[in-house]
Amino acid sequence: MKDTLADSTPANNTTGDDITAADTVDQILSQWARARPDVDCSPMGVAGRISRASRLLEKGIKEYFSGHDLEPWEFDVLATLFRSNPEHRLCMSDLAAAAMVSSAALTNRVDRLVARGLVHRETWPANRRMVLITLTDEGRAVVDSLLESHVANEERLLSGLTAEDREQLAALLRKLLTSLGDVRLG
Repeated sequence: MKDTLADSTPANNTTGDDITAADTVDQILSQWARARPDVDCSPMGVAGRISRASRLLEKGIKEYFSGHDLEPWEFDVLATLFRSNPEHRLCMSDLAAAAMVSSAALTNRVDRLVARGLVHRETWPANRRMVLITLTDEGRAVVDSLLESHVANEERLLSGLTAEDREQLAALLRKLLTSLGDVRLG
Protein backbone atom coordinates (compact mmCIF):
# COMPACT_ATOMS: atom_id res chain seq x y z
CA MET A 1 0.00 0.00 0.00
CA LYS A 2 1.40 3.37 -1.01
CA ASP A 3 1.60 6.12 1.66
CA THR A 4 -0.42 9.15 0.69
CA LEU A 5 -1.27 12.42 2.38
CA ALA A 6 -3.49 13.67 -0.42
CA ASP A 7 -6.84 12.64 1.03
CA SER A 8 -8.49 13.12 4.40
CA THR A 9 -7.55 9.73 5.82
CA PRO A 10 -4.32 8.99 7.65
CA ALA A 11 -1.49 7.95 5.33
CA ASN A 12 -1.52 4.32 6.49
CA ASN A 13 -5.31 4.01 6.80
CA THR A 14 -5.06 3.17 10.50
CA THR A 15 -7.13 4.64 13.27
CA GLY A 16 -5.69 6.47 16.24
CA ASP A 17 -6.11 3.29 18.31
CA ASP A 18 -4.37 0.94 15.86
CA ILE A 19 -0.81 0.72 17.21
CA THR A 20 -0.23 -2.86 16.11
CA ALA A 21 0.06 -2.09 12.40
CA ALA A 22 3.60 -2.56 11.12
CA ASP A 23 5.38 0.35 9.47
CA THR A 24 8.43 0.60 7.25
CA VAL A 25 10.70 1.09 10.24
CA ASP A 26 9.56 -2.27 11.66
CA GLN A 27 10.80 -3.89 8.44
CA ILE A 28 14.18 -2.13 8.77
CA LEU A 29 14.52 -3.17 12.41
CA SER A 30 13.65 -6.75 11.51
CA GLN A 31 16.36 -6.76 8.85
CA TRP A 32 18.92 -5.44 11.37
CA ALA A 33 17.83 -8.07 13.90
CA ARG A 34 18.60 -10.77 11.34
CA ALA A 35 21.82 -9.18 10.09
CA ARG A 36 23.22 -8.18 13.51
CA PRO A 37 21.27 -9.86 16.34
CA ASP A 38 24.03 -8.81 18.76
CA VAL A 39 23.22 -5.07 18.39
CA ASP A 40 20.18 -3.43 19.99
CA CYS A 41 18.94 -1.25 17.14
CA SER A 42 15.84 -0.01 18.98
CA PRO A 43 17.15 3.61 18.99
CA MET A 44 16.91 3.42 15.19
CA GLY A 45 13.19 2.78 15.61
CA VAL A 46 12.64 6.06 17.43
CA ALA A 47 15.02 8.18 15.34
CA GLY A 48 13.83 6.59 12.10
CA ARG A 49 10.17 7.17 12.89
CA ILE A 50 10.78 10.79 13.86
CA SER A 51 12.71 11.33 10.64
CA ARG A 52 10.10 9.61 8.45
CA ALA A 53 7.21 11.40 10.18
CA SER A 54 9.01 14.71 9.69
CA ARG A 55 9.45 14.08 5.96
CA LEU A 56 5.82 13.00 5.50
CA LEU A 57 4.49 15.96 7.48
CA GLU A 58 6.75 18.35 5.54
CA LYS A 59 5.46 16.85 2.28
CA GLY A 60 1.84 17.39 3.33
CA ILE A 61 2.56 20.96 4.42
CA LYS A 62 4.51 21.74 1.24
CA GLU A 63 1.64 20.39 -0.89
CA TYR A 64 -0.80 22.61 1.00
CA PHE A 65 1.26 25.79 0.56
CA SER A 66 2.07 25.06 -3.09
CA GLY A 67 -1.68 25.28 -3.70
CA HIS A 68 -1.44 28.86 -2.45
CA ASP A 69 1.67 29.79 -4.47
CA LEU A 70 3.78 29.84 -1.31
CA GLU A 71 6.70 27.88 0.07
CA PRO A 72 6.46 26.65 3.69
CA TRP A 73 9.52 28.73 4.63
CA GLU A 74 7.79 31.84 3.26
CA PHE A 75 4.80 31.25 5.51
CA ASP A 76 7.13 30.51 8.45
CA VAL A 77 8.91 33.86 8.07
CA LEU A 78 5.64 35.76 7.58
CA ALA A 79 3.97 33.98 10.52
CA THR A 80 7.00 34.62 12.76
CA LEU A 81 6.75 38.34 12.04
CA PHE A 82 2.96 38.29 12.47
CA ARG A 83 2.98 36.63 15.90
CA SER A 84 6.13 38.25 17.33
CA ASN A 85 4.79 41.68 18.29
CA PRO A 86 2.03 44.20 17.43
CA GLU A 87 4.33 46.00 14.96
CA HIS A 88 4.96 42.72 13.09
CA ARG A 89 8.65 43.69 12.98
CA LEU A 90 11.90 42.00 13.99
CA CYS A 91 15.57 42.69 13.46
CA MET A 92 17.33 40.21 11.19
CA SER A 93 19.17 38.47 14.03
CA ASP A 94 15.99 37.89 16.05
CA LEU A 95 14.15 36.73 12.93
CA ALA A 96 16.98 34.33 12.04
CA ALA A 97 16.91 32.87 15.57
CA ALA A 98 13.12 32.51 15.55
CA ALA A 99 13.13 30.97 12.06
CA MET A 100 16.06 28.68 12.95
CA VAL A 101 18.06 29.59 9.83
CA SER A 102 21.44 31.18 9.26
CA SER A 103 21.73 34.90 8.60
CA ALA A 104 22.85 34.18 5.04
CA ALA A 105 19.84 31.95 4.36
CA LEU A 106 17.52 34.52 5.91
CA THR A 107 18.96 37.33 3.79
CA ASN A 108 18.10 35.35 0.66
CA ARG A 109 14.63 34.58 1.98
CA VAL A 110 13.94 38.19 2.93
CA ASP A 111 15.13 39.32 -0.52
CA ARG A 112 12.56 37.02 -2.10
CA LEU A 113 9.78 38.18 0.25
CA VAL A 114 10.65 41.85 -0.40
CA ALA A 115 10.44 41.17 -4.15
CA ARG A 116 6.96 39.70 -3.64
CA GLY A 117 5.88 42.74 -1.60
CA LEU A 118 5.23 40.66 1.54
CA VAL A 119 7.85 42.29 3.80
CA HIS A 120 9.68 45.58 3.98
CA ARG A 121 13.35 45.95 4.90
CA GLU A 122 14.73 49.08 6.56
CA THR A 123 17.77 50.16 8.54
CA TRP A 124 17.14 51.13 12.14
CA PRO A 125 17.91 54.86 12.43
CA ALA A 126 19.56 54.52 15.87
CA ASN A 127 21.92 51.76 14.72
CA ARG A 128 22.56 51.58 10.98
CA ARG A 129 24.02 48.07 11.34
CA MET A 130 20.62 46.77 12.47
CA VAL A 131 18.19 45.78 9.74
CA LEU A 132 14.49 45.60 10.56
CA ILE A 133 12.04 43.40 8.68
CA THR A 134 8.36 44.34 8.80
CA LEU A 135 5.30 42.65 7.34
CA THR A 136 3.55 44.67 4.67
CA ASP A 137 -0.24 44.89 4.62
CA GLU A 138 -0.18 42.22 1.91
CA GLY A 139 2.07 39.99 4.08
CA ARG A 140 -0.34 40.33 7.01
CA ALA A 141 -3.25 39.47 4.73
CA VAL A 142 -1.48 36.32 3.52
CA VAL A 143 -0.93 35.06 7.08
CA ASP A 144 -4.47 36.01 8.12
CA SER A 145 -6.04 34.30 5.12
CA LEU A 146 -4.06 31.05 5.40
CA LEU A 147 -3.66 30.45 9.14
CA GLU A 148 -6.95 28.65 9.79
CA SER A 149 -6.73 26.41 6.72
CA HIS A 150 -3.04 25.69 7.47
CA VAL A 151 -4.00 24.52 10.97
CA ALA A 152 -6.84 22.47 9.46
CA ASN A 153 -4.32 20.82 7.11
CA GLU A 154 -2.07 19.96 10.06
CA GLU A 155 -5.14 18.59 11.87
CA ARG A 156 -5.79 16.36 8.84
CA LEU A 157 -2.17 15.22 8.78
CA LEU A 158 -2.39 14.27 12.47
CA SER A 159 -5.82 12.66 12.21
CA GLY A 160 -4.36 9.22 12.87
CA LEU A 161 -3.78 10.30 16.49
CA THR A 162 -6.35 11.00 19.17
CA ALA A 163 -6.20 14.23 21.17
CA GLU A 164 -4.69 12.25 24.06
CA ASP A 165 -2.11 10.68 21.71
CA ARG A 166 -1.12 14.15 20.50
CA GLU A 167 -0.68 15.49 24.02
CA GLN A 168 1.44 12.49 24.94
CA LEU A 169 3.51 12.72 21.76
CA ALA A 170 4.00 16.48 22.18
CA ALA A 171 5.21 15.96 25.75
CA LEU A 172 7.65 13.23 24.71
CA LEU A 173 8.97 15.26 21.78
CA ARG A 174 9.37 18.31 24.04
CA LYS A 175 11.37 16.15 26.47
CA LEU A 176 13.55 14.88 23.62
CA LEU A 177 14.11 18.35 22.16
CA THR A 178 15.09 19.88 25.50
CA SER A 179 17.46 16.96 26.16
CA LEU A 180 19.08 17.75 22.79
CA GLY A 181 19.55 21.39 23.80
CA ASP A 182 16.55 22.97 22.08
CA VAL A 183 15.54 25.15 25.00
CA ARG A 184 13.72 28.45 25.06
CA LEU A 185 16.09 31.35 25.46
CA GLY A 186 14.95 34.45 27.32
